[in-house]
Amino acid sequence: MNLEVIPLTSGKKNGKFSFFDELKKNFHSNKIMIENGDVLVISSKFISISQGRVLKIHGSKVCEKAKQISKKFNSNEKFMEIVFRESDEILGGVTGFVMSSTDGILAPNAGIDKSNSKGTEIILYPIEPYKFAEDIKRKIFLEFNLHVGVIIVDSRLMPARIGTTGITIACAGLEPTRDLRGEKDLDGNPLKVTFQATADNLASIANHKMGEGNDLKPIAIIRNSECRLTDRKIFPREMIIPYEQCVYIRSFSS
Repeated sequence: MNLEVIPLTSGKKNGKFSFFDELKKNFHSNKIMIENGDVLVISSKFISISQGRVLKIHGSKVCEKAKQISKKFNSNEKFMEIVFRESDEILGGVTGFVMSSTDGILAPNAGIDKSNSKGTEIILYPIEPYKFAEDIKRKIFLEFNLHVGVIIVDSRLMPARIGTTGITIACAGLEPTRDLRGEKDLDGNPLKVTFQATADNLASIANHKMGEGNDLKPIAIIRNSECRLTDRKIFPREMIIPYEQCVYIRSFSS
């Protein structure tokens, strides 16, 4: 069986809404039903809108630290205040952008999105994305008696590459990585450090079909992925490498 990606079209949403109710409506309107073993991939921005995680930039009160960051990287003070609040750590930056870490995810401007919203508004990351993914997985089981995986996806730039790819913000119901250490390559050499990023690979595959512009396809179903489903709780640290072990960060900080 070949892997299949089925994007679901949805209407544009403004204001908070019940995500699970909207998901069921999307199944109906797209005349598709999720099946046992499928992986449901959901845009992080769609979830954020459902949670009301949309802010007006001009309503922010700017602290002194945000003013310093704004001046250093020549960026809007009020916008940088929100970035500062949403970041666990700011590692550096360039004009208009800071590189920050939020819940272990490295992203320009704390992953805050100015697109797909009004010009004076921004969309933040979802609240407790791992809990959200787990809740959706559980509700699908209770409502439809199906075991599925759930991935929350965002688009991300890759170092020294043109264009965006998909990255997993959170997941539930599937093993996010596959440890290949100890297995052998084509020449019989043992693999020493290799992990396969299962969740990120599936996120990128789905992101390709979901689109980046006005596609209005915030949800996709991946079928026949052959990923390993699980009932155990997934933790953020399972997809995060410490900075001291990251080749990119170690190279640029040396």
